[in-house]
Amino acid sequence: MNYLIMELCVIYGGSALLATLFLYLKQPVVLAYIFAGLLCGPYSLGLVKDPENIEKFAHFGIILLMFLIGINLNIKELGRLLQKTALLTLGSSAFFAIATVAILTAFKFPLSEALIAGAGLMFSSTVVALKLLPTTDLHNKRLGELMVSILLFQDIMAIVIILILAGGGGQSLAITVPLLIIKTVLLFVVCYFLVKNVVFNLFRKFDVIQEYIFIFVIGWCLALAQIAASLDLSYEIGAFIAGISMAVSPIAMIIAEKLKPLREFFLILFFFSIGAQFHPESLVEIAIPGTILAVFLVILKPLAFSWGFRKFKETPETAMEMGVRLGQGSEFTLLVGVTALADQMISKKTFMLMEYTVILTFMLSTYWVMKKYATPISTDAKRRRD
Repeated sequence: MNYLIMELCVIYGGSALLATLFLYLKQPVVLAYIFAGLLCGPYSLGLVKDPENIEKFAHFGIILLMFLIGINLNIKELGRLLQKTALLTLGSSAFFAIATVAILTAFKFPLSEALIAGAGLMFSSTVVALKLLPTTDLHNKRLGELMVSILLFQDIMAIVIILILAGGGGQSLAITVPLLIIKTVLLFVVCYFLVKNVVFNLFRKFDVIQEYIFIFVIGWCLALAQIAASLDLSYEIGAFIAGISMAVSPIAMIIAEKLKPLREFFLILFFFSIGAQFHPESLVEIAIPGTILAVFLVILKPLAFSWGFRKFKETPETAMEMGVRLGQGSEFTLLVGVTALADQMISKKTFMLMEYTVILTFMLSTYWVMKKYATPISTDAKRRRD
C-alpha cells in the first residue's frame, strides 16, 4: 500500500511539475504526462517500476471516457452516421495499412510482421482524439458525431483483428464478425430496455440523493463493461453502450459533468503509462523507420480523411479539422502488438517500432491540434473551449 501511494505521488507530482513547465512553454499538457512517464519509468529514473500495473489501473479512465462519449450522443443520428461512414472507415484503414506495410518492407522488416504492424497502425486514437475535442462539439456538432462514428467502427475492427491474432476462439472471420455485431446489438437492446423500465424509475425515486446517482452510474458503467468483455467485445464498447443507453435521461448532462474529474484522474495515469512502458534499448534500430513512419502517418491521415469527408459533402474546413484530429496512432495499436508478440508473430523490434510510432504520433498530432483548433486544454485562451 505504501509503495502504491509513493508511485501515485511520483506520477501526479511529476506530471504536475512537467505540466507547469510545459504550460510556461505553451506546450500541450498531455505531452507532459507522457514525458513524465518516460522520465520516471523503469527504463529511466526507475521511480515507477511496474507501469503495466499502472496501465491496467488507468484503463478505468478509458472506460469512463467511452461512457461519457455515449451519454453525449444522439443514438438515431449515430446509427445513420455509422452507415454513412462505414465505407470511408474501411477504405481509409486499408489505405493506411498498405502505406505502413510499404514503408516497413522498404526498411527490410519481414512482410508478415509489416502486415501486423500495418493492421495496428491503421487506427486512430479514441482517447487522444476525443480528449482534445470540446464537449460542446461532441454533443452539439456534426463534427463530433462523425468522429465518434469512425472511431467506434475502428474499435470494432480492432477487436476483430485482436481476436483473429489470438486465434479467434477457433472461429473463422465469416463467423466472428457477424457474431460480434449480433452481440453488440443484443447487449444494447437489453440495456435500453433496462434503462427505460428500471433505471429511470430508480432515478425518479431517488434523484435527490446525489451520492446514490453517482455510485449507481459508476456501477452501471463498469457492469456493462465487464459483461461486454466476457462476450468477447471489449470494456470500451460495453461502457459506450452503457452511456448511450442513458443518453435520453433528463439528467444525462448532470451525470456527465460529475464524472469528468474522475475521468481526468485516470486518463493522466493512461498517458503516463504510455511513456513509462517505452523501452529505449532498440531506439537505435527503430528511430529512423519509426520517425519516418510517424511523420508520414500524421501527415497522410489528415489528408486522406479530409479527402474522404469532402466526398461526403462536408466543407473543406470541417473535413480538414476532422482529418487532423484523427491523425495519430491508437491505443489499440499497442494491444494488437502485445497480442502478436505474445504469440511470437512479431519480434520485439517490430513491437518497439509500433510503440515508438504510436507515442510519436500522439505527440505530433496533439501539438498540431492544439496549435490550430479549439481544445479543452489549450494554452491559448482563444482556443480553450469545453
